[in-house]
Amino acid sequence: MSFADKFVAEVLGLQVRLYNARARLEARTDGEALHDLRIAVRRIRSLLRPFRLVEEMQTLSEAAAEVGRQTTPARDLEVLIQELENRKLPQLAEPRRLKLNNSYEAILNGLPLKKLMTALDSWPTGFRSVERNGGWAGIQARIQKTISKQVDRLHIAIENKAFDRHELRVLVKRTRYLTEAFPTQSPLSSSENKILKGLQSALGDWHDHYQWCQKAITEKDLLALQPVWAASAASSLELAETRLTEAAKKLPKSMGKKKLPKSAAK
Repeated sequence: MSFADKFVAEVLGLQVRLYNARARLEARTDGEALHDLRIAVRRIRSLLRPFRLVEEMQTLSEAAAEVGRQTTPARDLEVLIQELENRKLPQLAEPRRLKLNNSYEAILNGLPLKKLMTALDSWPTGFRSVERNGGWAGIQARIQKTISKQVDRLHIAIENKAFDRHELRVLVKRTRYLTEAFPTQSPLSSSENKILKGLQSALGDWHDHYQWCQKAITEKDLLALQPVWAASAASSLELAETRLTEAAKKLPKSMGKKKLPKSAAK
């Protein structure tokens, strides 16, 4: 099987996972359906990242990005509700559960998800047309270049103590998914990928507690939890900083690029 065939098969496999997650979300069978849907979307975006400027890839790439943006608030609310339930606070969790169900309906019936499903159905035709015209010559070299630049940006950001930790969390997540999407083209070893996974976990834990503290400012029923969350945020950030030090030592060094990434969100 050629690299192009494997690439198409990978995207189609993720499409199947996306259909499965959507069906589970519709049926409300479990609490991980939205999370799994978002992971499938993120992995599709990672696979497309080296080719996001290719016209035939843009529609699918943009549709996946739109679903990612639309589903973020709902996923954040899911995590908050789980936190409240874990703390045995159903009186705080249940009112938010209704809002979450409304968000589920908006996602399932919304235009972004429908556009993504349509784009996934039509995408292989565009990909194959580029292939027939020789547009994928040097495809693996292009992937390697994209990954090297991404790892380079991450390393530069890690070495800068003043780099915004929210932006850094996004950079770590993006780098991890990109390197996992193309393991044979990645300069990272399995142990280095584990470093990224641990760093993402620590920064994610800090981010969640930080966001909850901010939410408590406007949602007064959460205010009593703010000191506990603030303490957890501080300890999570401390752990993340320790792992950042480890990552700075063990991840591949910068290839000489000195300019910091403007924004991880781009």
